[in-house]
Amino acid sequence: MAGPGVPAPLVVIEPRRRRHCAECRGGPLTRMVLEFNEPLCLDCADLGHLVHLPRGDAALTRRAREASGLWAVVVRHNRRRTRYERQGILVEEAALARAEAACLADAEARARLRARDAARRATEDVRFRDALAAEILRLFPGCPPERAAGIAAHAGERGSGRVGRTAAGRALDEGAVGAAVRASVRHLDTEYDALLMRGVPRRQARTRVAPVIESVLAAWRR
Repeated sequence: MAGPGVPAPLVVIEPRRRRHCAECRGGPLTRMVLEFNEPLCLDCADLGHLVHLPRGDAALTRRAREASGLWAVVVRHNRRRTRYERQGILVEEAALARAEAACLADAEARARLRARDAARRATEDVRFRDALAAEILRLFPGCPPERAAGIAAHAGERGSGRVGRTAAGRALDEGAVGAAVRASVRHLDTEYDALLMRGVPRRQARTRVAPVIESVLAAWRR
């Protein structure tokens, strides 16, 4: 709706029943303008040179409307809601082309930004995994380096929610690092996963494998 001092936009209607132009008698009309309650085709209403831009892309619609010297709102009556609803706008073809070029430039800029962000995150992830692996080897010097790297990669995977991505993990807190190593040993060096698959309750399974975990960790600490 137009505000105070803002002219109301031209309105083009998509009729639901067969209508013919009151001037040229052409039809049935797919879009029309009501003038003195009489339907006019777009050519007779001097809007035939405009092109239709369907609704759905707010940025493109705004840019096309701003670039067009003449434009109109396209509406269709919704019987269920008993109201007219926007279907898009009619704008000058040149204005639409300019708007599409501007939106395409924005999309390309956003794509470049996403690529830079992805590269930055990848670099940060590599540095974090290296730092986490080094801390694992400091706390567990007997841990094979390739195993430390594997634990760091698994625990520090972005978006995983694992201990390496917690605040403590990112700060290389000893408790968080130890928890990541312990979890790796539990799953890879014990029968813990097999016990769970056999239906053993989680707490009971943890109790059964605890001695093996402590043995491995003790060996890695030396």
